[in-house]
Amino acid sequence: MPDAGPAPKPPIEVIAASLRAERVRAGLSLTEVARRAGLAKSTLSQLESGTGNPSLETLWALCVALEIPFPRLVAVERPRVQVIRAGEGPAVGSEQSDYRATLLAASPPGARRDVYSVAAEPGPQRSSAPHPPGVVEHVVIGAGRALVGVADEPVELQPGDYICYPADVPHVFQALEPGTRAVLVSEHH
Repeated sequence: MPDAGPAPKPPIEVIAASLRAERVRAGLSLTEVARRAGLAKSTLSQLESGTGNPSLETLWALCVALEIPFPRLVAVERPRVQVIRAGEGPAVGSEQSDYRATLLAASPPGARRDVYSVAAEPGPQRSSAPHPPGVVEHVVIGAGRALVGVADEPVELQPGDYICYPADVPHVFQALEPGTRAVLVSEHH
């Protein structure tokens, strides 16, 4: 049985280090990144210092501001053989609804896809702003039921159902049953 290696760093430590590195790489000040992301400079400073609890929406806004893919903020270096047990891995929650996305596999250089495990509970839908042009999302429901897809035409899905939709337009995910689980693949063109 392969060794899973050392325990991963807590997500906020990974996010803090990645955020700082990407901001410096882009040659941007804290003030400018905060302005572009629509955040207070103090919030960004706290995130870079490893304090705070950023929502999925905050992290997406930072990715857009820095013009980077989401996994660059939350992905950690992984060994060649990778096992992520249910409930483990770098998870980020939504501030809009009871929804958590766990990055399972970031696109390696040259590849253009990210894989997430989604756990969601009934309540308000998670509304996503458009991602960069050409992004497509693929979702397979593993348990429960959910409304998923383009914001003005979501589709009700049950276990085993699959949907593919453009994610460069507003889109949604809303759990309809407790314990709704899904796999989401974000494909970048």
